[in-house]
Amino acid sequence: MSSPNDRSGAVTPLGVWPGTAYPLGATYDGAGTNFSVFSEVATAVELCLIAKDGSQTRVHLDEVDGYVWHAYLPAVTPGQRYGFRVHGPYEPELGMRCDPSKLLLDPYGKAFDGRFVNDPSLYAYGLDSLGHTMTGVVINPFFDWGDDRPPKRPYHETVIYEAHVKGMTMTHPEIPTELRGTYAGLAHPAIIGHLKKLGVTAIELMPVHQFFHDHVLTDQGLRNYWGYNSIGYLAPHNEYSARPRGDAAVTEFKAMVRAMHAEGIEVILDVVYNHTGEGNHWGPNLSLRGIDNAAYYRLDDDDPAHYKDYTGTGNSLNVRHPHTLQLIMDSLRYWVVDMHVDGFRFDLAATLARELHDVDRLSTFFDLVHQDPVVSQVKLIAEPWDVGEGGYQVGNFPSLWTEWNGKYRDTVRDYWRGEPATLGEFAYRLTGSSDLYEPTGRRPSASINFVTAHDGFTLRDLVSYNDKHNDANGEDNRDGEHHNRSWNCGAEGPTDDPEILALRARQQRNLLATLILSQGTPMLAHGDEMGRTQLGNNNVYCQDSPLAWMDWSLAQRNAELIEFTSSVIALRTAHPIFRRRRFLAAGPGDGHRHRREIAWFTPAGAEMTTADWHSGFGKSLAVLLDGDGIAEPGPRGERISDDSFLLCFNAHDEAIDFIVPGPEFGTEWTLALDCSTPTGAADAVFAAATVLPVPSRCLLVLRRTD
Repeated sequence: MSSPNDRSGAVTPLGVWPGTAYPLGATYDGAGTNFSVFSEVATAVELCLIAKDGSQTRVHLDEVDGYVWHAYLPAVTPGQRYGFRVHGPYEPELGMRCDPSKLLLDPYGKAFDGRFVNDPSLYAYGLDSLGHTMTGVVINPFFDWGDDRPPKRPYHETVIYEAHVKGMTMTHPEIPTELRGTYAGLAHPAIIGHLKKLGVTAIELMPVHQFFHDHVLTDQGLRNYWGYNSIGYLAPHNEYSARPRGDAAVTEFKAMVRAMHAEGIEVILDVVYNHTGEGNHWGPNLSLRGIDNAAYYRLDDDDPAHYKDYTGTGNSLNVRHPHTLQLIMDSLRYWVVDMHVDGFRFDLAATLARELHDVDRLSTFFDLVHQDPVVSQVKLIAEPWDVGEGGYQVGNFPSLWTEWNGKYRDTVRDYWRGEPATLGEFAYRLTGSSDLYEPTGRRPSASINFVTAHDGFTLRDLVSYNDKHNDANGEDNRDGEHHNRSWNCGAEGPTDDPEILALRARQQRNLLATLILSQGTPMLAHGDEMGRTQLGNNNVYCQDSPLAWMDWSLAQRNAELIEFTSSVIALRTAHPIFRRRRFLAAGPGDGHRHRREIAWFTPAGAEMTTADWHSGFGKSLAVLLDGDGIAEPGPRGERISDDSFLLCFNAHDEAIDFIVPGPEFGTEWTLALDCSTPTGAADAVFAAATVLPVPSRCLLVLRRTD
């Protein structure tokens, strides 16, 4: 094995050609492979070709254009393992951390092989990390996509299902053991069949970029289960491949996308461009840190040995630097063009808008996205906050973006747990949050509505626990959100009390139905449709175990909840009144009393007044959506008409008699959904101006039938 400073390593038999500076990374063209890597701080760069026995051949990259070091090797073919060694200054106090003893991952690597071994060589200067780190793999870019076409489903017709590749597939009895926890498992007919049965149109995968398991967790026997610790932005995580060596993960991922598309299901990736797995100044030297630390990371202005941390993970990417922006944009385009994904959800997206310190909705990153002919045409979803000052930016992203609507989550949770003075905001959230998105020219679909997600309680736990129970994480229950807006319905955790169990089941149905029938784009968290529990743990980021995985035995035990969820999604799909492209013309209390698009009523059957909206004790209301009043045209310019619906919400502890609105709004109404029944089935008929009993803590949906 050559020493870190040895420049006598042999090259490949056919020699080294100059190659080109672009594209960056390792690019096989059918005859050989071009290698290129950016480093402004480097004084020399070596390409290391790793043999099967672990030995290395060093190739000096003598061609440099615009700080991009490159070469073309005609004898290198797919499957070749490689890494880079970067010579240059090691002066941490000045923000420079070059160390040629480190075998560094290619920032543009499209596949990685092996695994990280917790060893001092990943951290200490001068210790060779070969054998303890992963290596890049030259991939074969050619794949038979057949007649694959992105579904390109409009947002207003989209229902998102947030899922974890491993957690979704580890316990399903129909998936062969060797495919569990993998992309191939996700493409199995059993999983796709479940998604189709529910009626969801897009699966949003938690991070599948190659990520790093940090030693703080592995030393405790834990793992970075969620994967928000990226170390390779163009490579699918190799542990999710049924054959986790070489470039097999790439082919397997593509096959999964192709299978989803064949059934009309879009694939959205949760991406983490705000930080990397290299962590703070004590973290490992794996890739960007050793290649050009100051270019890729935001360093502390007063002490460049440390990092600015807007993410709570130790570092933040430097989106002010053109090559960092290029890496992000090249990565996004690659996943769309080469991997055929349909969109992205950006983790802690506010960090990407910090050019100086404050979040800037006109930052360079947004400019690049908006003008990009590829990235601008897919679904772009922001998690509109980070942990830095001023980081909560719900409603403030540019017009092209949709957002995880944290205000929707909080308001709907508060309403159904019985918090006072929620009616006005609840009405805004139910109708697409026009107060947040209309001022920037966006439509209801800009609101990605959710009640639960991977981060926090599951739906079942939301109605079963008042407090988090995260002791298994090894942090003395200090981690995770403290204010969950949850309600245990009378007992903390598991109980045999039939009344409490019935109330919990009803609350789950209330929350699911509210979510699915709200204007905007609904997102379900995987397993909520079958009562998945994490036993009160609201932060299972480190729990790669049955605690976090979906328990598919629940599918039989809670078949009625699956049927309920499917039926409500079917109701939404069948009726455009629940998935309007434009905001409803009349909002709560704005004086448009007889606009037929929407009308709001008290339980007494009278239209809501300003005093009613500001009632601190009111927890019940009804909303009429008139299908004859849809103003926007259909996709071919046709007039849209639909049935009219009356939604009656009662969050009180007691049943309330509602009065059906007068005959000017309809003379006969049929119960279409009853959240007090296990499957939501109902068929009772009510005339105008008659009494409609609404059970306690219940949502009823009526359809006009005359």
